[in-house]
Amino acid sequence: MKDELTELLIQVQEGNLSVEKARQELQTYDSLGYATLDTHREKRTGFPEVIFGEGKSPQHLLGIFERLMFHQSKVLATRVDANKAEFLIKHLQEKFPDDTFNYHKEARTFHWIDRGYEEEWKDGFIAVVCAGTSDFPVAEEAVITAELMGNRVERMYDVGVAGIHRLLAKAERIEQANAIIVVAGMEGALASVMGGLVSKPVVAVPTSVGYGASMNGIAALLSMLSSCASGVSVVNIDNGFGAGYYAGTLTHTIDRAVKKAMEEKGY
Repeated sequence: MKDELTELLIQVQEGNLSVEKARQELQTYDSLGYATLDTHREKRTGFPEVIFGEGKSPQHLLGIFERLMFHQSKVLATRVDANKAEFLIKHLQEKFPDDTFNYHKEARTFHWIDRGYEEEWKDGFIAVVCAGTSDFPVAEEAVITAELMGNRVERMYDVGVAGIHRLLAKAERIEQANAIIVVAGMEGALASVMGGLVSKPVVAVPTSVGYGASMNGIAALLSMLSSCASGVSVVNIDNGFGAGYYAGTLTHTIDRAVKKAMEEKGY
């Protein structure tokens, strides 16, 4: 931040940057009245602010999304239902006819990437392992989040413990991942099994899938929190976004460490 600040001050001093433009660059938030956007989050954390669409009116969601397009090269909104997505596409496409807006109905995600943006893909991949087809929406939310953070993702779906041979057949490939997201409902046993099979960090996502005693995901959540396998971290019920983001921060840390080591060795 100090280097950026010094550079801005030098540009102002030399007359190459106006005071107003410098003020805009230094401002850390953008207020819409009904929302205050964290415009410096990417500089602090490595990924820009993400919109939680559930509970927001279509008009507010549109206003936030459009303003973030001004500040960011990517904008992601999660928990967007089909009606809100239709509203967003209609109004955004009218204003930005040359841009592409992507809605994933199952994952309930809506995102945009600037046409001039070129992704710097991280080495390796994140594995998203899903117990059953019913867990698909949560798994896809994790996939899209991880991909937008610059990660290649490989899906390993419908490999729950009821037919564990399906999982074992993919274990060698899963072990090659940088991080593993495990999505499971019912009793959530897949996360503990996976934690005992691999040497990589496992991010467990309990889902609300299951019969009555599963208590809308509480049984899976408690099972994952109580896992006897080491190296398993757990996010909230149905929180595919949180899992994708957490796995993305792991690979982001790995990527920075590798690049720093290569620079120090002169590569």
